[in-house]
Amino acid sequence: MIETGYVHRLRAGAPDKPILLVLHGTGGDENQFFDFGRRLLPEATILSPRGDVSEYGAARFFRRTGEGVYDMSDLSRATEKMAAYVTALAAEYQASHVLGLGFSNGANILANVLIEKGIFDAAVLMHPLIPFQPEARSTLAGRKVLVTAGQRDPIAPIAATEALSAHLEGRGAEVRTVWHAGGHEIAPLEIDAVREFLSGY
Repeated sequence: MIETGYVHRLRAGAPDKPILLVLHGTGGDENQFFDFGRRLLPEATILSPRGDVSEYGAARFFRRTGEGVYDMSDLSRATEKMAAYVTALAAEYQASHVLGLGFSNGANILANVLIEKGIFDAAVLMHPLIPFQPEARSTLAGRKVLVTAGQRDPIAPIAATEALSAHLEGRGAEVRTVWHAGGHEIAPLEIDAVREFLSGY
């Protein structure tokens, strides 16, 4: 049986409105994007879990053995757990759409759940890094993805970002990529792009 629980914050929205999952980066917690999610979609159910892995006291959603080197068995565990968690709460709150937004490590687990399970209708991946070639499984037709990234990001290189976008497009997703000139920080133009992307929900 899959353990579906996380320490989290949740704001119940109206029935038949979306559920928005917001996922922090390494060292963040359930508060990092919770209020941002509420402002983005005031009527939605907002769900913000805390990563269940500790890396020297910093919360993450799956283990790694070095910068950009993932523990693939733990990524698989985390993907199954996150998919079950989101699916259960989306059903409980009668969500019209399942949406996700993640930054850095949060974007990485969100991307892998999307790739492996396809349960999100739309996903915002802010500074993701998928340092492996995912398997092409089921279609992602009908899914919308916004990828935001920094052209000088030392953690998520341009080539890896472009490869992820190409993989998602190859699986049938509608992908938009927005770049800023900086590094791993979130720039104002990313916030504007996220608002525009989610405004239809």
